[in-house]
This record gives sequence, structure tokens and C-alpha cells, in this order.
Amino acid sequence: MSSLSPVRRRELLQSLRQGTVPDGNLDALAVGIDRFAATIDADLDAVVAGGSLFKAVRGEYGSGKTFFSRWVEQRAMRRGLAVAEVQISELETPLHKLETVYRRTIEELRTSAFAKSAFRPVIDAWLYGIEEDAATAAGVDEASAAQVEELLEQRLASVATATPVYPMVLRAYRAALEREEAATADALIAWLGGQPHVGAAAKRVAGIRQDVDHFLAMGFLQGLLAVLKGARHPGLVLVIDEVETLQRMRSDSRAKALNALRQWIDELDSGRYPGLYLLITGTPAFFDGRLGIQSLPPLAQRLHTDFGTDARFDNPRAPQIRLTGFDLDRLIEVGVRVRDIYAEGSAAPERIRSVVDDAYLGDLAAAVAGELGGKVGVSPRLFLKKLVADVLDRVDQFPDFDPRQHYSLTIAETERAEVLRATTADEVEL
Repeated sequence: MSSLSPVRRRELLQSLRQGTVPDGNLDALAVGIDRFAATIDADLDAVVAGGSLFKAVRGEYGSGKTFFSRWVEQRAMRRGLAVAEVQISELETPLHKLETVYRRTIEELRTSAFAKSAFRPVIDAWLYGIEEDAATAAGVDEASAAQVEELLEQRLASVATATPVYPMVLRAYRAALEREEAATADALIAWLGGQPHVGAAAKRVAGIRQDVDHFLAMGFLQGLLAVLKGARHPGLVLVIDEVETLQRMRSDSRAKALNALRQWIDELDSGRYPGLYLLITGTPAFFDGRLGIQSLPPLAQRLHTDFGTDARFDNPRAPQIRLTGFDLDRLIEVGVRVRDIYAEGSAAPERIRSVVDDAYLGDLAAAVAGELGGKVGVSPRLFLKKLVADVLDRVDQFPDFDPRQHYSLTIAETERAEVLRATTADEVEL
């Protein structure tokens, strides 16, 4: 395992102290999912080459679905892909209203160079690239407006066929920038990002009237992929998280959402979204229960995967992959990794490793699992929180602190309730 920079180490450990999944450096903690690495890397390489793919990830609460999806995102960004993570909710982001999914995608868009809300920097980089390419093609230092406009039309030809309004607004946005009309440019980029309630004056500049609806959003996603490619990002990994919340929706909304998911899968197969990797995460109850995909037979057929064999022989190339969660050995292994990461940044690394040795990590892991009724698979996040905040920080700060003598594991009722809240979808508090 390569050493982390002080900043990266601090960010990772701070996330673990808070009991949250770190945004980066997840390879350092990727215990038990390395068997998926070859397939995920092959999928991402296919997306970089212009393909489009779908993958469903199933696992119980606490099995590491969020960690897995962010691990995929990290590998994607190393290849220059953009990523976005959207959480489905009945009121704010219903899956059957693609305009809300598109809007959240734009809000959560990230690249290796830009954090969330990277849409405008990507657009600006794309326009700058067109200006440079136009100048190069013409053999001049600076291309004329007509030359830039011609190349702009060529780059957006495929998008214009499906959604003519997208290139219209991009042209208006570029013109507003040239006229230094900041307010108009801001409004137009917001409209392209799917934001509602954009002022009528800015819309008139671009020759549009409506807000982005379900059907426009489907075309705008194509436009986003085209812009990303032009900005040197060959595609997008879009994670749709917590799809099991569909089970709590009214039957008509649930049916629409499941049909929208089926439609997305079919359109990915047809090649409508070159450069898109769609990854959804959900519980087994969503994939197998009567209120999940089984209520729409065409979707169930597309996602059907045989999990009747030993998990060791699961096919990672199948439409669904399952996360089996942690056992005690994996819990200890990830604890060893975190301890060593912590020691690298400590003034007394040898003391950290000797006081918090492998035997103590085994005892702590067993104690956390025991407090949770022996459910090792749902304990990693809490175990790492206790390890960093309650043990390693104290060993690092107090030379006479010995966790075997001075620390007794305590788990607050709020922590216990959070971890044990759900073992089935019906027990998830939404």
C-alpha cells in the first residue's frame, strides 16, 4: 500500500472519526472487494472507449454499498471520467421524474480537477477547447467567430438531432460570455443544468420558454456526455443510490420508476448514451421482493442473476453483483490498514503499532461485533469510528494510555440503533 500525503491521510481519518465513508483513497481500505477490480476496470475501459454499461450492486444495510460505489468512482476518475452520485427519494428525487435525476446529476457532478458542481467549469473547458481546435484547424493563432461557430455545430450535431434546444442554449451562453453579460450567462447555465424558475428574460435570449422536463432531460444527458467528451472527459459514472426507497412509494409512482429504470437499461443497450456507466445500489429485498423489481417482469428478467452458488463463485460480469459484508478476519484486516495509515502520520509510529497490535485489533473487532449481536457484517463503520476516535487518537496524544487498561468499549444507544436499524428493507427508516 503506497503512503498517503498528510492531507489525504488527515481527510481519510477525519471521515472515519465521523463514521462516514471517505471520498477518496479508498483503495487503502478496500478489503474484500478486490475480486471485483478486474471486471470493474474492464467495464470502465469499455466506457472510456465509447461504450455504455449498467451494473446493479446488491447488499444488506452495512455491507458496504456506498463504499463500493465510491471506490468505483475513484477508479473512474483516474481514467479521466466524470462521476455523480444521486440518492433517490420519493419527494425530492423520484426516479420516474428524470428531470430531477438530471438536475441532481449536474449538482453532484465531479471530476478529478473539480469538486461538486463541476458542470460550468466543464462547459467552459469544452468551449475553450473548441476555440483552440478551430484555430489549429485554420492554422491561425485565434479563430474567427464563424470558424468557432462552425466547429461548435459539428461537435453538437448528434445532440441537436435529438434535442435541438441544448445547442441553442449553449450558443446563447457563449454569446452572453462574449458580451460580458454575467447575469444572463449564469441563468442560462442554470437552465442547462435543469434548474427550475430561471428568469424569462434570459430564456428569451436563447429563444426558449419551457423548463427542463422529463423528455428534455433524456436529451440533455446526451448533451452532457458530448460536452464531457469534448472537455477531455471520455464519459460519466452515474451512481443511483438507495433505489430500495422505491418500495415505500405509492404503487403508481413505483411502477413508473421501475419502468423508467427498464427504459434506461434498454437505452444503454441500444447505444443512446455512449460513455455512460449507470450503477445502482439496493438491498436484496428490492431485487427479490414483491415491491421491488419483481413487480415488473421485464425489468426482473433483465436483472436476473443466479446467486444459488457459493458467493466465492459469483460472476462479477453479471448484471447484478452482491456484496457479502465483512467477517471477523476482514474486519481485523481493515483495522490493521487503518492503524498503519495512522502510524505513518504519527510522531510515535512504533508505539502506535505496538500498543494497538494485531491481537488488540482482533479483540476490539470481536467486542464491537458482540455488542451488535454478533452481526459482523454491519459493524465496519462503527468499528473504524471507535478505533480512530476512541483508541488511536488517545494512544497518539497520551503516552501513558493503554487501551487494554484504560478503555472499555461503549456503544451509545443512538449508535447501536443506527447500525442495527435495518436488516430488511421494511425496517429502514426513511
